[in-house]
Amino acid sequence: MSIVRRIRDITVATLNERLEKAEDPVRMIDQFLWSTREDIIQAEKLHQQYTNHSNHLRAQWLQAESQKERREQQAMTALKAGEENMARFALHEKATADERAAQYKDLFEQSRQHTLELEEQLREMRSEYQAVYDKREYYAARMESIRLQQRLNSRFGGYGESGPQPGAMFRRMEDRINDLETEAKSIRDVRRMGHEMEGSGLGSTVKSVIDRELDELKRKLQKEGWSS
Repeated sequence: MSIVRRIRDITVATLNERLEKAEDPVRMIDQFLWSTREDIIQAEKLHQQYTNHSNHLRAQWLQAESQKERREQQAMTALKAGEENMARFALHEKATADERAAQYKDLFEQSRQHTLELEEQLREMRSEYQAVYDKREYYAARMESIRLQQRLNSRFGGYGESGPQPGAMFRRMEDRINDLETEAKSIRDVRRMGHEMEGSGLGSTVKSVIDRELDELKRKLQKEGWSS
């Protein structure tokens, strides 16, 4: 059974599904990263505690092993000296040290196994954190693209649709200038014709007809709002 059971409101399994639906995925990722970072900090503290505990158990185990060997040497020395009772006592102490060494060795191996499991979980959590962080950078870039697009739409979205078009504007100017040029040319032609008529000595009858038509044109222009 795992030592660290990390319970979060947002898990990696559901994170990917919820990101696409989130209004602000960057904020959701930040919450996940904060939660994961807290888990990593707690796991690192626990790992340090397990490491210290494992070192203590190993020291106790090795001390018991050393005491067992020392008692055995004492028993052999006592036998050589003919001290059988002392040898028995030394062997009894050896058995006690042997039992204690076995106990501490078992505790050390358990602690070491838990430490290895915790190290594996830490690697997974750090890898998970980095993967989600990279995804945050991607979604942050997408959100920035959206914000820039919104600014573009709000400021320049109507340009080219309802606003003035340079091409159309210059076409209208060209038409207006052409009209003015045509009007000026017409006036110049009429004046030249008038001078020619005066110099040609037209009869009074022709002049009367021209004056009458000129008066009629003036009345027509006055109806259209023209004033001389």
